[in-house]
Amino acid sequence: GGNPPRRYAQTHFTTRNDQTNAKTQKLNLSTTISWTSRITLLSRNGRLAEAAKEFSDMRFAGVEPNHITFIALLSGCGDFSSGSESFGDLLHGYACKLGLDRNHVMVGTAIIGMYSKHGRVSKARLVFDHMEGKNSMTWNTMIDGYMRKGKIDDAYKLFDEMPERGLISWTAMINGFVKKGFHEEALVWFREMQSSGVEPDYVAIIAVLAACTNLGALSFGLWVHRYLVSRDFRNNVRVNNSSIDLHCRCGCVELAQPVFDHMEKRTVVSWNSVIVVFSANGHADESLVYFRRMQEEGFKPNAVTFTGALTACSHVGLVEEGLRYFQTMKKEYRISPRIEHYGCLVDLYSRAGRLEDALNVVQSMPMKPNEVVIGSLLAACRTHGNNTVLAERLMKHLSDTNVKSHSNYVILSNMYAADGKWEGASKMRRKMKGLGLKKQPGFSSIEIDDCTHVFMAGDSAHVETGYIREVLEILSSDMQSQGCVDETIMCYLLND
Repeated sequence: GGNPPRRYAQTHFTTRNDQTNAKTQKLNLSTTISWTSRITLLSRNGRLAEAAKEFSDMRFAGVEPNHITFIALLSGCGDFSSGSESFGDLLHGYACKLGLDRNHVMVGTAIIGMYSKHGRVSKARLVFDHMEGKNSMTWNTMIDGYMRKGKIDDAYKLFDEMPERGLISWTAMINGFVKKGFHEEALVWFREMQSSGVEPDYVAIIAVLAACTNLGALSFGLWVHRYLVSRDFRNNVRVNNSSIDLHCRCGCVELAQPVFDHMEKRTVVSWNSVIVVFSANGHADESLVYFRRMQEEGFKPNAVTFTGALTACSHVGLVEEGLRYFQTMKKEYRISPRIEHYGCLVDLYSRAGRLEDALNVVQSMPMKPNEVVIGSLLAACRTHGNNTVLAERLMKHLSDTNVKSHSNYVILSNMYAADGKWEGASKMRRKMKGLGLKKQPGFSSIEIDDCTHVFMAGDSAHVETGYIREVLEILSSDMQSQGCVDETIMCYLLND
């Protein structure tokens, strides 16, 4: 027996101490994971305030966060900009203290994403420039931030400096152009992306279809549609919905219907798209057929669905059926009517000549009528007997709408003029002038070789105006020599 040698006792103590430290580290890691899991779940579910409180409790408990904790919270701050900026700044400061903003690429990228989504691209760029290591996601996040803010030159410069440009980089640029309304540029970049050998994914395809839709570029849109049919996108619900919307906006019902009918899977958006396609293009009966089919197949209509159905009823004069749908929407589906639904009711009554009923809807609406609602009834007043008396009663509502359009004043002015009430017409013109409203010139557009050309009335700014006039003069000469057109008409075309 006897006491163990001192050397053995010291070694034995050191071994037990190492084991204790390992257990402590394992326990701390387990605790960090547990806290982080709860924080991540709350952040993903949009409960950022609760996630922030959980993070505060975690720190009071003496538990250190890891990179996943920061990423979850920073992502939550980016998704919910209202009131989250100061918390995001605190997270950034804490990440700086731990060195994660520079040394951990995922945390640094999450900080850039948070600032970018808040529109604070200058701060995002500072973080970007100070990061010691960047991956493609870091570059793409910064480019997306610039595009969100509309800093296209900065985005382009950064895109040009990228060590490697992939699908996400191209898509970020194309999507950014579409969201900022630069649709022609989006199509140019899409062509360049293909020329560079990068295959688009469904996100890029949807962005390009949106650009075609807004430009009315049907021929290019049809090419995109043929492209997606030849790839794996033909069964992608979101791509098909975008394709239907393109055909709808371009007035091609006969092309939209087959896309819908061949869809293997449909959503409420799919049904809404086809219902609106028919309704907006004068095929009201077909629109209502699909509205009934939608419900028969177990889909629950939403506010957009009822807008399409009410519009269809308005176009074919089904007043009672439209009123029944309006009540069904409120009572059966518990959908609170929005201003567009009341606008449909006004249009429903107006087209049927029931102007007093339409006016009652305008006066009893729970919200202020907008200029579209009033314009619908004003147009009906002109159509049904040039009813200036009822139109004048609408003017008090028009003055409350913070009007930015001239059209309703022009309608009423023309009604006065048609009745020979020149003082009333002059009064409306003076009112427009006092409000700073001007009659906007009309325009037309034509698509040639996948490029949309827009011409304003009296416009001579087009780069090929001279050439266009020369061709018109040649046509005028040929047609007049063959007696095909009246000289007055050709003079009008050449002058305008």
